[in-house]
Formats: sequence, structure tokens, C-alpha cells
Amino acid sequence: MEQKTLEVQGMSCGHCKMSVEGALKKLEGVSAAEVNLEAGKVDVTFDESKVNVDAMKEAIEEQGYDVA
Repeated sequence: MEQKTLEVQGMSCGHCKMSVEGALKKLEGVSAAEVNLEAGKVDVTFDESKVNVDAMKEAIEEQGYDVA
């Protein structure tokens, strides 16, 4: 398992947190996603043989947020 922190812009509330975490957890290979609203970051634990960072960024961007 690999862990990566992504910077996500535009998250400001509990709904934002749930949207981003939910979108990431739906991806095959993502075992955990935890948003830190204050820092504007999300920590993702994933299996790099099943999902890549580009797919995670795309899932977040589909929810309406920008990934730095």
C-alpha cells in the first residue's frame, strides 16, 4: 500500500469532505481517504497496482474541486 497527500482547493465544509472522501473510496484500490479541511489536503491510502494518482485527481475534479 502506498500513501499520498493531495492538495485540494475549494473544500470548505463537511459536505465537501464527504464528497471528496466518497469519490475516492469508490475507486478500486483506494482503501482510505481522509480530508483535512483546514489544510486543504486529503491523505489517500491506495494500492498502486490498481489505481493511479491521475485517476484520483480526476475523481476529485469531477466533484468540482481543483487538485494542485
